[in-house]
Amino acid sequence: MSLVTVQLGQCGNQIGGQLFTTVLEDAYGKGGLGCTKKENTVYQDAVLERFFNTEEPSSETRLSCSQQVLPTARAVMVDMEPKVIQQTIQEAKKSGKWQYCEKGQFCQKRGSGNNWAHGYSHHGPTARDAVMDIVQREVEKCDRFGGFLSLMSLAGGTGSGVGAYLTECLREEYPHSFLANQIVWPYGTGEVIVQNFNAALTLSHLYQSADAIIVFENDNLHKICSQLLSIKNISFQDINSVISQELASVLQPAISADSGRTNSPGELLERLVPDPQYKLLNVRTIPHTSERALAFSSFTWPGLLKHLRQMLIANAGMEEGVDWQVKVHSRDRRLSSADFTPSLANVLFLRGKQCESTDISPFSDPRLYSSWVPRDAAFSVFRQQRPFHHYEKYASLLSNSQAPVGPLGSLVGKAWNMFASRAYVHQYLKYGIAEEDFLDSFATLEQVINNYSNL
Repeated sequence: MSLVTVQLGQCGNQIGGQLFTTVLEDAYGKGGLGCTKKENTVYQDAVLERFFNTEEPSSETRLSCSQQVLPTARAVMVDMEPKVIQQTIQEAKKSGKWQYCEKGQFCQKRGSGNNWAHGYSHHGPTARDAVMDIVQREVEKCDRFGGFLSLMSLAGGTGSGVGAYLTECLREEYPHSFLANQIVWPYGTGEVIVQNFNAALTLSHLYQSADAIIVFENDNLHKICSQLLSIKNISFQDINSVISQELASVLQPAISADSGRTNSPGELLERLVPDPQYKLLNVRTIPHTSERALAFSSFTWPGLLKHLRQMLIANAGMEEGVDWQVKVHSRDRRLSSADFTPSLANVLFLRGKQCESTDISPFSDPRLYSSWVPRDAAFSVFRQQRPFHHYEKYASLLSNSQAPVGPLGSLVGKAWNMFASRAYVHQYLKYGIAEEDFLDSFATLEQVINNYSNL
């Protein structure tokens, strides 16, 4: 199944460029050294079908530096300023391994000024026809179209405002296609003074149109870069590399242990979103180690999965500093705020040697899940014996759980306080949205919080 990626705004375009680089590095990198030529070819062809348009090269030139026909990303690039799109295109060309389609971009000369209403009410409608034409061309290139993955930030004006508008357009034009949005949650300390307005308005609209919303929190990503990867001067490129690696770990080809089917977008959403009221997903992965330290590291499946399970129940974004005092207890008594984070559904991905024989039963413990979810629907696993990227063993957990309640509650509270004092509200009203639109957004998100809190 092919996936069409829609890159929205500065953040979405930068993540998209890094994601395509990451999936090719995985497909043609060190992970294939222990595999047969046939195994590598099957895996590489599956990666190319999912993420790229490509003419079949000869065996002598398969993704070598001398290859003339480069894979072309199945991507639609949207931004209101040309600079980042141009940089992302040039970086792809410089890699010599892949490229963007020459006619796959839409940009203008002026941005959205970090104003959600400007992006949603002005730039979005202006861009609609041109962008949807590009989308249609990309979809028609797919032999087996599997759905959309939109990449965007919540904090600014283009990714959030235009992104929310175009997501609604995609749902309208492709009502039966799977539509997932990957969003970057802003730093708690603030990137943009109106980021809570932008984030609240975006999330409430995405909740009405997307099938799933995959959340990455900048604060957690920053900690991974600092504490696990030992990066001193952390850049957005470093953070985007972590996002891309975690996304790739759940999107690269893998096989279901029970059905034998691959991890297509539709397959994953069917398992993870049992009810449309619950569509906030997050990704936890292990290990995170710099390439320099990896040569001196050794990992076992029991050790990795023990830490990953504790990350799930303690709602930890990384393995370092996880709270081992949080325990799973019987679901027949009420949970307190100090107790574990319950789930609706979890999908585990195991990549690397001996992944077929490792014990995964702790993740199917019924105490981890809401009581109304059928036991056979709450947990599933996909495996790929080929090592991932530069890791011999790598585990990922894509979860639909109570984890977003805390950050979402904080965000709505801050946005409400600003709205109550009418701070910056006039900047939004002048682009055509009303105060009722704010109130509707707050009401939608409060309902989401209540739904998840009652798991």
